Amino acid sequence: MGGIINSLLQMETLITLLIGLAAFGTVITLTAPYFEGDRLKGRMKLVTEEKERLRSVQRIQLAGTETRLRDKPRTSIYTQVVEALNLKKVFEAETSREKLRQAGYRSEKNLITFLAIRAIVPVLLGIIAFVYSSTVFADKVSPSMRVAVTLIGMVFGFYLPNIGLKNMIIKRQKSIKKAWSDALDLLLICVESGMALEPSLARVAKEIGSQSVPLAEELTLTIAELSYLQDRRRALDNLGKRVGLETVRSVVTSLIQSERYGTPLGTALRVLAQENRDARMADAERKAAALPPKLTVPMILFFLPVIFVVILGPSIILVMGVR
Repeated sequence: MGGIINSLLQMETLITLLIGLAAFGTVITLTAPYFEGDRLKGRMKLVTEEKERLRSVQRIQLAGTETRLRDKPRTSIYTQVVEALNLKKVFEAETSREKLRQAGYRSEKNLITFLAIRAIVPVLLGIIAFVYSSTVFADKVSPSMRVAVTLIGMVFGFYLPNIGLKNMIIKRQKSIKKAWSDALDLLLICVESGMALEPSLARVAKEIGSQSVPLAEELTLTIAELSYLQDRRRALDNLGKRVGLETVRSVVTSLIQSERYGTPLGTALRVLAQENRDARMADAERKAAALPPKLTVPMILFFLPVIFVVILGPSIILVMGVR
């Protein structure tokens, strides 16, 4: 009898702890938006810096001096590591640069930092794994196993920066994809009202910033490139490369064809907007169809035990009282 009482007391303590954690999580979820800064303002500041860089480059080119569209990297420890190990050639800097642009990091110093991290993290994790296996588990791990653990740590550290960058790209693309349908509808309305492409994009970027900061940032940067790059098709093509979504590329292709052949842009945008809405609805239906199998395990783990407790709990209490 005493064991049963102790078990009930432990269960009550556990339930109280879980309720406290749930209440704490609820408070954090509700108050988190109030502690966030103005993300749109911060990202637009970065876009403004990019526009100033494009303007300065264009001025230098008009003056007759050839230069590359690259930021001048600052001399730092990361720069020294990259130059000493020739990491731009080892890690294929152009591929890394494209991925960083898709994640929202465009300056050369971001590339230098990322390449340096890719070289430092494997060594750091290898050292940590070796030290940890040699001290904490020194009596349980043989020397050969320590070498294996060190190699595993280095391999994991080699892929860790790419995994983190890929997650940032996916998060950014989800935000853009979620707001792209509304942005396309707004762009269609602006174009059919008689506005030119640049004012239409500016209006869409202003209105869509409340839904997706990355999308507003990309559209604003596209407006800057349309103003400062000599080839407008290149500016539009850069938008599709930076975003990396097929729906955005299809709209960019229509814009490029309209610029090249003078075809009506409103008709093409109307068709693309309808196709995008249909694709969005199909995606929602596919997610809804996949929901029942996903709910099976949570129902078994969380709902059925509660139902059993509610149904059998009074009977168990009566049986314990009779005894």
